[in-house]
Formats: sequence, structure tokens, C-alpha cells
Amino acid sequence: MPSQVIPARKGKAVKVEKGDCIKIINTSGQQVVDTWAFNAKDLKEVMSMEHTRSCVLKNIPVPGDTLVTNKRLPILTLIEDTCGVHDTLISACDQKRYELLGVTEPHDSCTSNMHACMLELGHTVPEPSISPLNLWMNVPVSADPHYTLKYDAPKSKAGDYVVLRAEIDCIVAMSACPNDILPVNGTGGVISDCHFEVLKAAT
Repeated sequence: MPSQVIPARKGKAVKVEKGDCIKIINTSGQQVVDTWAFNAKDLKEVMSMEHTRSCVLKNIPVPGDTLVTNKRLPILTLIEDTCGVHDTLISACDQKRYELLGVTEPHDSCTSNMHACMLELGHTVPEPSISPLNLWMNVPVSADPHYTLKYDAPKSKAGDYVVLRAEIDCIVAMSACPNDILPVNGTGGVISDCHFEVLKAAT
């Protein structure tokens, strides 16, 4: 499959068959991509960060780690990662999140993007939505007694990418995070396109 766009502030979903890989590319750098994966045969089974952390015993997966579902079954394996800084702790932004940040007008969000791009494929996602893998989001955990979190600019560079292999037939949904209030996508508040490719397994 040729490279496809994840439009800035919006989302894109694609089916990835078992054994194939998806390469997600941070085209301009410093753009977070919230990423979900759903069992193509049962959308109630979804990649789960809390279940994955309990399996890999890391906040950030590394190449070779398998991400699991809310049924603790493998769904994606991280094969390549040129940056290494991502987040599995923070929930996807939604309209209420922006209201709490002082935004009074409707604002694009990763949650609404995920629902919209899944609907483009004809799928309605059961509620509640589950927290995504926040590719390139930089949320350092402090060493103080409360392990305080903060939002820092991504460490990703233009062209950084991850490659994830599907362990089952799944639907991967991605949102080019529209958060322009916090330094989630860098300090300039610029939201950028990203790209992805589905890489077919060798036959």
C-alpha cells in the first residue's frame, strides 16, 4: 500500500491483516499520533495500555514487546522504533478536556477523530473508548514521591517512525493529535500531517 495521510487535527483508520505491518511516520517531527487497535472480528476487544504495562512491565514499550488487548491477548508487536519516547499513561483528549483547559468553542479531539475514522470504515466503536498508545507523546515521570507527570515537547524528529506487526486481523485507528493548548505537539502549537503505510508480509 502506498503512503497515506493522517490529516493534521484529524484521524484515519485502516485494516491490517495478521502478519502484515503498519509503519506510522512522524513526517514533520513533534507530532503526536494517538493510536488504537481493535480486533477486526470483535470491536469490544481493543489494545489496552493498562494490560500491556502489566505484561511488559514498562511504561514505554520497546522493539520486541507485544501490545495486548483488554483480554490480555497479543494484537500488535513493536518491530522498529526510531525515537523511543512515547506515552501509555494519558487518556485521549476529548471535548471535556479542552473545556477544562479553558477552550469555550468546539475543538477537534483525538477521541472524536477515532470515532469518525472508524465510522468511515463502517464501524461504531463501543463506549467507553479505551486509552490509546500515544506515539511520540513525551510525558516524563518525575522521581518525587508522587511520581509527578508533566507534558514536554516530543523528542521525535522529522521522519521518525514506528513499525507495528499485527498479531491478529485488526483495525488500527490513528489521530494526529489536535492539542494546540499544551506543548504536547511542541511549543509552537503547530499541528501537522503524519503518514502511514501498510507493509504486506513476505509470501
